[in-house]
Amino acid sequence: MMVNGPEFWWWWIAAVVLLILEVMVPATFFLWLAISAAVVGILSWLIPAVGWEAQVLVFAVLSVASVVAWRVYLKPRTEASDQPTLNRRGEQYIGRVVTLTEPIANGTGRIRVGETTWGAEGPDLPAGTRIRIAGVSGTRFRVEREVE
Repeated sequence: MMVNGPEFWWWWIAAVVLLILEVMVPATFFLWLAISAAVVGILSWLIPAVGWEAQVLVFAVLSVASVVAWRVYLKPRTEASDQPTLNRRGEQYIGRVVTLTEPIANGTGRIRVGETTWGAEGPDLPAGTRIRIAGVSGTRFRVEREVE
């Protein structure tokens, strides 16, 4: 019976539902809402006279504070990798000198890097020209003539 607002166990049920959501949609967001709901459940269990308005307010404040605190805590904790281009394959080739396999005409052509053929953008050049990969633009390399 809900005489003075939600009973404490409603908050615990909400916490469990939010934890299930966190497991199903891992975003490390619902976790903080679940913890906030559990804390409000404990507070309403310890102090049953607190009205539902105050409980919802405490839940909202705890939820926002915990998400913001986690974001602030996590941001400086991201470690610099010794291989920053590991999952960005195109960026691994920047600076490499290769031979143009198809001429660059009207700003586009093709180059072969290892076993893969890539699109290339740059100044018009004939096939067989030595070029340097200067950057990546989507799935195309930006290239420039290799200065010997």
